[in-house]
Amino acid sequence: MSASHTISNSLPDELKLSISFKWLLGLYAIIPLCLALQLIDMSLWQSYLQSHLPSSPNHFIVFQILFGTPHILASTLLLTSHNDYLKKYSRKLLIMTLAIAIVFGFGSLFIPYKAFYVLVAGWTVYHVIKQQHGVARSVCQLPNWAFYLLLWLSVSAGLIIYIGIFLKNSLDVQQILWIKQSAGLLCICVTLFGFYCQRYVDSLFGKCFLWANIFLVFSSFYFYLQQYYFLAILVPRLVHDATAYTFYVTHDYNRHHNIPNNWMYGIAARCHIPFLIVLPLSSFALAFVLQAYGDGFISQLSEFFFGTRINKVITLGLLGYLALMHYYTEAFTWKNDSPYRRYIGFSK
Repeated sequence: MSASHTISNSLPDELKLSISFKWLLGLYAIIPLCLALQLIDMSLWQSYLQSHLPSSPNHFIVFQILFGTPHILASTLLLTSHNDYLKKYSRKLLIMTLAIAIVFGFGSLFIPYKAFYVLVAGWTVYHVIKQQHGVARSVCQLPNWAFYLLLWLSVSAGLIIYIGIFLKNSLDVQQILWIKQSAGLLCICVTLFGFYCQRYVDSLFGKCFLWANIFLVFSSFYFYLQQYYFLAILVPRLVHDATAYTFYVTHDYNRHHNIPNNWMYGIAARCHIPFLIVLPLSSFALAFVLQAYGDGFISQLSEFFFGTRINKVITLGLLGYLALMHYYTEAFTWKNDSPYRRYIGFSK
């Protein structure tokens, strides 16, 4: 996902909503808020949060219902509920589905679990960080080489932090030390390179975006060192998900506000549901049903028909597949020549 190379305050008449770069930058306020929470916890609450929060927000089903799964489902609904998008990208979707089936089906017979984990973790981190750097790209106006070097330094640091958090129980002391040193060195490189890249950014607003993305990685590293693993994952997740929803809601409102042309917005129009909340409401409701009841329903169904319980078909199978497809499709559905972009405009 990336922003247009041109920031315009005047939009075509058919675009009733524009995406404000000030709003997108404001989402990074979660960083100082989480830093303040961590400092309060250490100084006033005797590290209560550090002791009681899980190692990842994914361990809270409530978190998954609110932040993890919904934006993936929203992306899926946006793509599949529009026949023209589905037709345009059907070949790519089919090829990727077969690739996932081969790699994670047949490949699981001989590829080690940790190799799978690092592969998915790397893709996840790249997806999250690439979106934020892509959004800021038109504001910062970095040369291509500087943009990609900063991106890959950030992704490398983020991946090592991610591995350090989620595999910490299977790492020995020396491996943990190596991870901390490597992530720290990469964060220093990102920071130093950020100072160098400032010369290419003309505006103060662009510099703020540049440093917001640097602090996004650096804050995760800081929380990782302080063993606030929940906050280390929460910060980039909140920024990423809120940014994605901004694009999704803007797209759908601009496409359907005159004449609803898919089933979701046809139902919403008949029920007098405001179009701004249709996609969030649908994705959050679907996330709740699938996360809370999906696995249990499929387990009971499989036991009734086959005499055996099949576990985690929804949370690992379906939602895992949709997450991988989401990482894949977001790489091309929001490019400048994508039909999605007809319904997106930007303002400062």
